Amino acid sequence: MDTHSLSAFLEVAEASSFSKAGERLHLSQPAISKRIAALEAALGTPLFNRVGRRIDLTDAGRTLLPYARRVLAELEDGRRALSHLSGAVSGRLSIGTSHHIGLHRLPEVLRSYTQAYPDVDLDIHFMDSEDACEEVAQGRLELGIVTLPRDPPDALRMQMIWVDPLSVVVAPTHPLLREPEPKRLPTLKALAAYPAVLPDERTYTHRIVTAALQAHGVAPRIRLSTNYLETLKMLVAIGLGWSVLPRSMLDDTLVALELPELVLSRELGAVWHRGRTRSGPARALLDLLAAAR
Repeated sequence: MDTHSLSAFLEVAEASSFSKAGERLHLSQPAISKRIAALEAALGTPLFNRVGRRIDLTDAGRTLLPYARRVLAELEDGRRALSHLSGAVSGRLSIGTSHHIGLHRLPEVLRSYTQAYPDVDLDIHFMDSEDACEEVAQGRLELGIVTLPRDPPDALRMQMIWVDPLSVVVAPTHPLLREPEPKRLPTLKALAAYPAVLPDERTYTHRIVTAALQAHGVAPRIRLSTNYLETLKMLVAIGLGWSVLPRSMLDDTLVALELPELVLSRELGAVWHRGRTRSGPARALLDLLAAAR
């Protein structure tokens, strides 16, 4: 039994798909199938039921799963601990981050990092912050650079890096800006009468916005949801609804509304697993992120 076969088993079990497991491990589907077959032969029992396109764990597979997770996690911790002995910052660092943070916050940090530590192999995955936190909690990624959850899972530790102020935004042609008394500030009640475009309800940003509105007895009337902030910006600019976006994204295609009773922000930062050893590359990146505050 080798770790490559165990890694393939774990990926197939979590994705319920040989092809998706291959994508995660950068292997072909036949290569994944070969590793699973070798593991099943070594153990003398099938690990998956294969019925059409459906893949489920057998009783043996379900029994093996927690042991495989522990073995691979311990080996990864050992690798990270050994990396501290030499003092050299090298090896693979797997990171999950959102598209917005990747576009607007990380470029300068990662440029400095790659120049300072050329022997680190950065493995960057772009995904929703919520998914990145889950991947770190499950041990599949070492670090997440994300919108920080207000109620983090027990498995995660967090480091706040940036405060990200948010603004309620509309198109320059939005009806709220054509009120008969242009000097009068719009109210939250007036805003809620118009459709909104927001991230979907499972996102941390959505929860921040709706909780703030609910504190004033207001609920948004959501027309469309998407988790890509650049797409939300476009939808607002063409007049499909109002939204809440980071102030760093404001330009002449948007108008930020003055709503004194609604002060919004979110925290961006790093998350890592509480029970896992941080590698040298991870520690070095966390130090650079702290300096970027």
